[in-house]
Amino acid sequence: MQINTGKGCHLDSDMVNKALKKLRPEEGALLFIENVGNLVCPSLFDLGEGARVVIISVTEGDDKPIKYPDMFHSSNLCIINKIDLLPYVQFDVEKAKEYARRVNHNLEFIELSATSGEGMEAWYEWLRERASP
Repeated sequence: MQINTGKGCHLDSDMVNKALKKLRPEEGALLFIENVGNLVCPSLFDLGEGARVVIISVTEGDDKPIKYPDMFHSSNLCIINKIDLLPYVQFDVEKAKEYARRVNHNLEFIELSATSGEGMEAWYEWLRERASP
């Protein structure tokens, strides 16, 4: 379900609440809230989520965590995506993790490629662990 933010740059909890009432998910369902846009505005708003995941691509640069620390500080997990492109881009995975840990010592990481499927089982397992009652 798409939520139009109008003139805003991010979702807020009221928008999500209204969408949930229309969506009416089944008991025990897993709901993903994708708050697209920049890595600044979405980090500052509680949407009622049980966990927050930030996804960065290796094509974006390993300095994202220090450029946008609030998003990494407020997240539980950082997915480093497009790892199949690592041979072709200048991205240091360990440096990105180190930068992220500067702002969030408890941040977990999963390296994956949605294209090749590498790391997807770790992502699914992370979701299963949080979905269990």
